[in-house]
Amino acid sequence: MCSRNEADVSFSLTALAEHGSSHMPHKDGWGIAYYEGHDARVIRDTTCAGSSPWVQFVEQQTLRSSLVIAHLRKATLGAIALKNTQPFIRELGGRVHVFAHNGHVPKIAKSDRFPIDAFQPIGDTDSEYAFCAMLERIKPLWYGNDRPPTIESRLDTVADFAAELRQLGPANFLYCDGEFLFVHGHRRTQSDGSINPPGLYRLCRHCVEAEPSPESTGVSIRSTDQDVVLIASVPLTDEAWQPLAEGQILALSAGSVVHET
Repeated sequence: MCSRNEADVSFSLTALAEHGSSHMPHKDGWGIAYYEGHDARVIRDTTCAGSSPWVQFVEQQTLRSSLVIAHLRKATLGAIALKNTQPFIRELGGRVHVFAHNGHVPKIAKSDRFPIDAFQPIGDTDSEYAFCAMLERIKPLWYGNDRPPTIESRLDTVADFAAELRQLGPANFLYCDGEFLFVHGHRRTQSDGSINPPGLYRLCRHCVEAEPSPESTGVSIRSTDQDVVLIASVPLTDEAWQPLAEGQILALSAGSVVHET
Protein backbone atom coordinates (compact mmCIF):
# COMPACT_ATOMS: atom_id res chain seq x y z
CA MET A 1 0.00 0.00 0.00
CA CYS A 2 1.12 3.53 -0.81
CA SER A 3 -1.05 6.44 0.33
CA ARG A 4 -0.92 10.23 0.16
CA ASN A 5 -1.40 10.64 3.92
CA GLU A 6 -0.81 8.30 6.81
CA ALA A 7 -3.77 6.02 7.41
CA ASP A 8 -4.90 3.54 10.04
CA VAL A 9 -4.07 0.26 8.35
CA SER A 10 -5.06 -3.24 9.39
CA PHE A 11 -4.05 -6.30 7.37
CA SER A 12 -5.01 -9.97 7.26
CA LEU A 13 -8.34 -9.61 8.96
CA THR A 14 -10.07 -11.90 6.48
CA ALA A 15 -8.90 -12.42 2.91
CA LEU A 16 -5.16 -12.02 3.46
CA ALA A 17 -5.21 -14.43 6.39
CA GLU A 18 -7.27 -16.82 4.29
CA HIS A 19 -4.59 -16.75 1.59
CA GLY A 20 -2.12 -17.85 4.25
CA SER A 21 -4.27 -20.40 6.08
CA SER A 22 -3.19 -24.02 6.47
CA HIS A 23 -5.22 -25.29 3.50
CA MET A 24 -3.73 -22.66 1.18
CA PRO A 25 -0.26 -22.93 -0.41
CA HIS A 26 1.18 -19.77 1.17
CA LYS A 27 1.17 -21.14 4.71
CA ASP A 28 4.88 -21.04 5.61
CA GLY A 29 5.00 -17.74 7.45
CA TRP A 30 4.14 -14.12 6.90
CA GLY A 31 5.42 -10.64 7.61
CA ILE A 32 4.48 -6.99 7.42
CA ALA A 33 6.44 -3.71 7.43
CA TYR A 34 4.92 -0.32 8.31
CA TYR A 35 7.07 2.68 7.46
CA GLU A 36 7.42 5.55 9.90
CA GLY A 37 9.58 8.16 8.23
CA HIS A 38 12.81 6.49 7.10
CA ASP A 39 12.41 3.66 9.62
CA ALA A 40 9.95 0.76 9.60
CA ARG A 41 8.10 -1.35 12.14
CA VAL A 42 8.47 -4.96 11.01
CA ILE A 43 6.52 -7.97 12.34
CA ARG A 44 7.21 -11.49 11.06
CA ASP A 45 6.09 -14.96 12.08
CA THR A 46 6.79 -18.49 10.85
CA THR A 47 3.22 -19.64 11.61
CA CYS A 48 0.67 -19.50 8.80
CA ALA A 49 -1.23 -16.22 8.83
CA GLY A 50 -4.55 -18.01 9.27
CA SER A 51 -3.62 -19.13 12.78
CA SER A 52 -0.84 -16.75 13.84
CA PRO A 53 -1.46 -14.91 17.13
CA TRP A 54 0.64 -12.07 15.71
CA VAL A 55 -2.04 -11.47 13.06
CA GLN A 56 -4.52 -10.90 15.86
CA PHE A 57 -2.05 -8.54 17.53
CA VAL A 58 -1.64 -6.50 14.33
CA GLU A 59 -5.42 -6.34 13.86
CA GLN A 60 -5.87 -4.96 17.38
CA GLN A 61 -3.34 -2.16 16.97
CA THR A 62 -3.90 1.26 15.48
CA LEU A 63 -0.84 1.38 13.23
CA ARG A 64 -0.55 4.38 10.95
CA SER A 65 1.58 4.51 7.84
CA SER A 66 1.64 5.68 4.24
CA LEU A 67 3.87 2.82 3.03
CA VAL A 68 3.11 -0.79 3.95
CA ILE A 69 4.45 -4.09 2.56
CA ALA A 70 2.99 -7.47 3.58
CA HIS A 71 4.06 -10.94 2.44
CA LEU A 72 2.68 -14.47 2.74
CA ARG A 73 5.32 -17.16 2.24
CA LYS A 74 5.27 -20.38 0.26
CA ALA A 75 8.62 -22.02 1.06
CA THR A 76 10.62 -23.06 -2.00
CA LEU A 77 14.22 -22.57 -0.86
CA GLY A 78 15.16 -22.54 2.81
CA ALA A 79 13.53 -23.98 5.90
CA ILE A 80 10.51 -22.49 7.61
CA ALA A 81 12.41 -20.12 9.90
CA LEU A 82 12.37 -16.48 10.89
CA LYS A 83 15.56 -15.81 8.93
CA ASN A 84 13.77 -16.90 5.75
CA THR A 85 10.56 -14.95 6.38
CA GLN A 86 9.80 -11.84 4.34
CA PRO A 87 9.77 -8.90 4.07
CA PHE A 88 13.54 -8.48 4.40
CA ILE A 89 15.11 -5.23 5.60
CA ARG A 90 18.53 -3.58 5.40
CA GLU A 91 19.96 -0.14 6.18
CA LEU A 92 21.38 1.90 3.32
CA GLY A 93 21.98 5.64 3.23
CA GLY A 94 20.64 6.14 6.75
CA ARG A 95 17.22 4.63 6.07
CA VAL A 96 15.56 1.23 6.14
CA HIS A 97 15.04 -0.51 2.80
CA VAL A 98 12.34 -3.20 2.58
CA PHE A 99 11.97 -5.98 0.00
CA ALA A 100 9.44 -8.73 -0.71
CA HIS A 101 9.65 -11.21 -3.59
CA ASN A 102 7.04 -13.53 -5.08
CA GLY A 103 8.71 -15.97 -7.45
CA HIS A 104 11.49 -18.49 -7.80
CA VAL A 105 15.06 -17.71 -8.93
CA PRO A 106 17.04 -20.62 -7.42
CA LYS A 107 20.20 -20.15 -9.52
CA ILE A 108 20.83 -16.53 -8.55
CA ALA A 109 23.54 -17.31 -5.97
CA LYS A 110 25.55 -19.20 -8.59
CA SER A 111 25.31 -16.50 -11.26
CA ASP A 112 28.26 -14.22 -11.91
CA ARG A 113 25.84 -11.41 -12.78
CA PHE A 114 24.67 -11.04 -9.18
CA PRO A 115 27.72 -10.61 -6.94
CA ILE A 116 27.31 -9.58 -3.30
CA ASP A 117 29.81 -8.03 -0.90
CA ALA A 118 28.61 -5.43 1.60
CA PHE A 119 25.19 -7.05 1.89
CA GLN A 120 25.03 -10.69 2.93
CA PRO A 121 22.00 -12.97 3.39
CA ILE A 122 21.06 -14.01 6.89
CA GLY A 123 18.88 -16.87 5.66
CA ASP A 124 18.90 -19.38 2.84
CA THR A 125 16.38 -18.05 0.33
CA ASP A 126 16.85 -16.92 -3.25
CA SER A 127 14.63 -13.95 -2.41
CA GLU A 128 16.95 -12.54 0.24
CA TYR A 129 19.97 -13.11 -1.98
CA ALA A 130 18.21 -11.16 -4.74
CA PHE A 131 17.61 -8.29 -2.31
CA CYS A 132 21.27 -8.22 -1.31
CA ALA A 133 22.36 -8.29 -4.96
CA MET A 134 20.03 -5.43 -5.83
CA LEU A 135 21.29 -3.32 -2.92
CA GLU A 136 24.87 -3.81 -4.16
CA ARG A 137 23.84 -2.09 -7.38
CA ILE A 138 21.86 0.61 -5.61
CA LYS A 139 24.58 1.35 -3.02
CA PRO A 140 26.69 3.68 -5.21
CA LEU A 141 23.67 5.97 -5.67
CA TRP A 142 23.49 6.61 -1.93
CA TYR A 143 27.20 7.13 -1.16
CA GLY A 144 29.23 10.29 -1.75
CA ASN A 145 26.20 12.53 -2.25
CA ASP A 146 24.77 15.24 -0.01
CA ARG A 147 21.22 14.44 -1.07
CA PRO A 148 19.23 11.32 -1.97
CA PRO A 149 19.62 10.04 -5.54
CA THR A 150 17.13 11.14 -8.16
CA ILE A 151 14.06 9.04 -8.80
CA GLU A 152 15.29 8.55 -12.37
CA SER A 153 18.59 7.00 -11.24
CA ARG A 154 16.83 4.77 -8.72
CA LEU A 155 14.26 3.62 -11.25
CA ASP A 156 16.89 2.92 -13.92
CA THR A 157 18.92 0.80 -11.50
CA VAL A 158 15.90 -1.18 -10.33
CA ALA A 159 14.73 -1.66 -13.92
CA ASP A 160 18.14 -2.95 -15.08
CA PHE A 161 18.30 -5.36 -12.16
CA ALA A 162 14.75 -6.60 -12.73
CA ALA A 163 15.43 -7.24 -16.42
CA GLU A 164 18.33 -9.54 -15.50
CA LEU A 165 16.43 -11.20 -12.66
CA ARG A 166 13.57 -12.11 -15.00
CA GLN A 167 15.93 -14.34 -16.95
CA LEU A 168 16.25 -16.64 -13.91
CA GLY A 169 12.57 -17.21 -13.21
CA PRO A 170 9.39 -15.54 -11.88
CA ALA A 171 10.53 -12.29 -10.31
CA ASN A 172 7.68 -10.20 -8.94
CA PHE A 173 8.92 -7.92 -6.18
CA LEU A 174 8.15 -4.88 -4.06
CA TYR A 175 11.03 -2.68 -2.94
CA CYS A 176 10.78 0.45 -0.81
CA ASP A 177 13.46 2.91 0.28
CA GLY A 178 11.22 4.90 2.61
CA GLU A 179 10.36 7.44 -0.07
CA PHE A 180 9.35 5.48 -3.15
CA LEU A 181 7.74 2.07 -3.48
CA PHE A 182 9.00 0.24 -6.57
CA VAL A 183 6.78 -2.49 -8.00
CA HIS A 184 7.96 -5.07 -10.54
CA GLY A 185 5.41 -7.36 -12.16
CA HIS A 186 6.48 -10.50 -14.01
CA ARG A 187 4.92 -13.97 -14.00
CA ARG A 188 3.33 -16.14 -11.33
CA THR A 189 1.71 -19.55 -11.00
CA GLN A 190 -1.88 -19.04 -12.11
CA SER A 191 -4.96 -20.93 -10.92
CA ASP A 192 -4.62 -23.41 -13.80
CA GLY A 193 -1.03 -24.25 -12.79
CA SER A 194 0.63 -22.37 -15.66
CA ILE A 195 3.38 -19.79 -15.06
CA ASN A 196 2.31 -16.68 -16.93
CA PRO A 197 1.65 -12.97 -16.47
CA PRO A 198 0.18 -11.11 -14.77
CA GLY A 199 2.28 -11.45 -11.66
CA LEU A 200 0.78 -8.44 -9.89
CA TYR A 201 -2.30 -6.21 -9.99
CA ARG A 202 -2.83 -2.61 -8.96
CA LEU A 203 -5.83 -0.64 -7.75
CA CYS A 204 -5.88 3.15 -7.45
CA ARG A 205 -8.52 4.42 -5.06
CA HIS A 206 -9.65 7.81 -3.80
CA CYS A 207 -11.21 7.67 -0.32
CA VAL A 208 -13.56 10.54 0.51
CA GLU A 209 -15.04 9.40 3.82
CA ALA A 210 -13.35 7.78 6.78
CA GLU A 211 -14.71 4.31 6.17
CA PRO A 212 -12.75 1.07 5.87
CA SER A 213 -12.41 -0.97 2.72
CA PRO A 214 -14.86 -3.88 2.38
CA GLU A 215 -14.03 -6.76 4.73
CA SER A 216 -13.48 -9.10 1.80
CA THR A 217 -10.25 -7.30 0.92
CA GLY A 218 -8.42 -8.30 4.07
CA VAL A 219 -7.19 -4.70 4.14
CA SER A 220 -8.84 -2.02 6.26
CA ILE A 221 -7.79 1.59 5.56
CA ARG A 222 -9.32 4.36 7.64
CA SER A 223 -8.58 7.88 6.45
CA THR A 224 -10.53 10.86 5.09
CA ASP A 225 -9.73 12.48 1.72
CA GLN A 226 -7.10 9.95 0.78
CA ASP A 227 -5.41 8.69 -2.37
CA VAL A 228 -4.28 5.07 -2.14
CA VAL A 229 -2.56 2.60 -4.47
CA LEU A 230 -2.91 -1.08 -3.58
CA ILE A 231 -0.72 -3.77 -5.13
CA ALA A 232 -1.55 -7.48 -4.80
CA SER A 233 -0.70 -10.80 -6.41
CA VAL A 234 -4.39 -11.33 -7.17
CA PRO A 235 -7.36 -8.92 -7.07
CA LEU A 236 -8.78 -8.75 -3.56
CA THR A 237 -12.13 -7.20 -4.48
CA ASP A 238 -14.51 -7.02 -7.43
CA GLU A 239 -13.20 -3.55 -8.29
CA ALA A 240 -11.33 -2.78 -11.52
CA TRP A 241 -7.85 -4.00 -10.59
CA GLN A 242 -5.39 -3.50 -13.45
CA PRO A 243 -2.92 -6.29 -14.27
CA LEU A 244 0.73 -5.29 -14.65
CA ALA A 245 2.29 -6.22 -17.97
CA GLU A 246 5.18 -8.67 -17.97
CA GLY A 247 8.28 -6.73 -16.90
CA GLN A 248 6.35 -3.56 -16.02
CA ILE A 249 7.79 -1.41 -13.23
CA LEU A 250 5.96 1.26 -11.23
CA ALA A 251 7.34 3.85 -8.84
CA LEU A 252 4.75 4.92 -6.27
CA SER A 253 4.77 7.92 -3.98
CA ALA A 254 2.08 9.73 -1.96
CA GLY A 255 -0.70 7.49 -3.20
CA SER A 256 0.05 7.88 -6.91
CA VAL A 257 2.03 6.26 -9.69
CA VAL A 258 4.79 8.81 -10.36
CA HIS A 259 6.83 6.81 -12.90
CA GLU A 260 6.35 3.61 -14.85
CA THR A 261 8.25 1.64 -17.46
